[in-house]
Amino acid sequence: MTTLSMHPELGREVSVGSIDKELRKLWEEDEARTNASLMNLAVYSEEPGSLEKNSAAIRELTAEHACRAILVGIDPNAPEASIRAWITAHCHLSHGKKSVCCEQISFALTGKATGRLRNTVFAHLASDLPLILWWQGELSPRFEDRLYSLVDRFVFDSSSWANPQESFGRISEAIEGATRELVVQDLSWTRCFQFRVSVAHLFDDPLVLAALPQIESVEIVHHPDNRQTALQMLAWLVVQAGWRDGMELDLAVQRRNGSKEGFSFEGPDGKPITVTVSADESSAPLGLVKLSGGGVTATVSRDAGANHLIRRIEAPGYAIEAPGPVDPDECASLIREQLSRGGKNTLFQKVLPRFRQLLER
Repeated sequence: MTTLSMHPELGREVSVGSIDKELRKLWEEDEARTNASLMNLAVYSEEPGSLEKNSAAIRELTAEHACRAILVGIDPNAPEASIRAWITAHCHLSHGKKSVCCEQISFALTGKATGRLRNTVFAHLASDLPLILWWQGELSPRFEDRLYSLVDRFVFDSSSWANPQESFGRISEAIEGATRELVVQDLSWTRCFQFRVSVAHLFDDPLVLAALPQIESVEIVHHPDNRQTALQMLAWLVVQAGWRDGMELDLAVQRRNGSKEGFSFEGPDGKPITVTVSADESSAPLGLVKLSGGGVTATVSRDAGANHLIRRIEAPGYAIEAPGPVDPDECASLIREQLSRGGKNTLFQKVLPRFRQLLER
């Protein structure tokens, strides 16, 4: 029999059947604290040691986003079935006086007990609040309709997936088969948000706007871990500019050559456009987007570790350069950015079919 104890990061261990009672006791112990929740934020992981790491991330997130946090650590290959639970609260001073706290419930499920994920773990959601599920790692068999039917927003990071084609296929099926609207968010997409904003700003310049129909080549450089970010960036360009696949030129473009991939498209007037996507170990997650044509070169670039982007426009007798903000590199910081923006993420869903086509090439 497991002995209940205190955990330095996860708090007080409690029996699963007494979680609600123990949470009430937790708040009664200190009446000076205020419990605040605007959402349920569940974090799912099958990585060993994830509960402690994610508890530290939740502590930072709750400084800006009040929630009931539910951490789930799964080990389906453990020989014995077990469920353990811990409760704690993350507290932050509001205006330097009042202590505002958010509840956290942590679950560790092993063996056959992992089959009780929906009925046991998600029975402890705060009612009437939306559920955001942050899924870490590969999509496992536990990503199924009985689970995501509870979810309002599904957040994942495709950069770690071994088979993104298959996983995005499952997510598209989930969106199409959901009994209510399921908002999905890929952190790979969030990683290129400021790049997309900066590329859009390039066309505020009349010189670049005039050259848009003349674009003949695009170069994208990314870190090898962030191919999905680069392809989502490309899919966004293709969709927003109205480019279509270049059938004839496609035959002349070498698809893959070492760390480089080639794509071909046609502009609205049939002008061919060649795209090169390159992986570079020394690059930032997304290091360069370069558009060339009509005598104009427009780039957005970021050095690895830099805290700003550079927008640059060059043409004969003309050169202009300006800095821009960057998206964070860490997943927890990307989640914070995503929670702050909210929305239904319709642009991502608009770009998703094109992105999946690029993945299949």
